[in-house]
Amino acid sequence: MSPNTLTIFWILIGVILFPVILKNKAPYGRHSSKKWGKNIKNKTGWILMELPALLVCPIFYFLNTSNLYSLNTFFIFLWVLHYTNRTIIYPLRIKTKGKKMPFLIAISAIIFNVVNGFINGYFLSITSYQNHHYLLLILGLVLFMTGFIINIKSDNKLIGLRSKSEENKYVLPKGGLFRYISCPNFFGELVEWFGFALMTFNIGSLSFFMWTFINLVPRALSHHKWYNENFNDYPKNRKAIIPKLI
Repeated sequence: MSPNTLTIFWILIGVILFPVILKNKAPYGRHSSKKWGKNIKNKTGWILMELPALLVCPIFYFLNTSNLYSLNTFFIFLWVLHYTNRTIIYPLRIKTKGKKMPFLIAISAIIFNVVNGFINGYFLSITSYQNHHYLLLILGLVLFMTGFIINIKSDNKLIGLRSKSEENKYVLPKGGLFRYISCPNFFGELVEWFGFALMTFNIGSLSFFMWTFINLVPRALSHHKWYNENFNDYPKNRKAIIPKLI
C-alpha cells in the first residue's frame, strides 16, 4: 500500500469512527472506567502513548531527507516543540496522584501515534516547498503559535486549580477562554494543527488535523456535559470547544 493510499484510508477510518467516538467517551481522566481491563499509572501511560509521536515523525524525516536546511526541517522543529511539551513536560507537571488509565487506551494511542508519525514524517520528507506560498506559511505559523500558546496557558490554568492537598479534586475553571468554552486546551490544539496543515499543505498534515478534530471534539463534548452535571453553577453560555459554535 502506497503512503498516499494509506493516508486516504487513514482519513476514511477517522470519518467512520467519528460517530462511534461521539457516543462512547474514552475511559480515562474524569471519565475513567475499570471495565477496560488492566490499568497503569496516569503519568506513565501518558508518556508511553505520546512518545511515538515525538520520535517516529522526526526520525523518519531525518533518515529520508538529504537537505536539512529547508522549510521541511523547520516544520519538524515545530512538531518536536509541540510533542516535547506533550510527552515530557506536561505529564511531569500534572497533579494526578494515584490516578490510572486503562492500558488498552495507551496501546491504542501508541498505534495511532506510530501511524500518524510515519505519515507526517513521510510527507514532510518528500514535499517540496521551493515555490511555497508565503501567505500560507505566515498565516499557518501565526495560527500554530497562537494555538500552542492557548494550549499551554489553558493547561497551566487547569494544573493551577489543584492544590497539593486536593490533587484529585476537580475545580470549576474560570477566566481567559474558559469564559467562553469548557476546553480551551483542546481548542488550542485544533488551532495549532489547522495552522500546521496550512503551513505544510500536504495530505499528511491534513489527515492529522482531521484526526485531531475527530478525537478532541467528542472529548470536549464529554467534558462539557460532565461539568454541567457536576457543577450547579456552571455558566450556561459556555460552549464545549469552539466559541459560539460547539
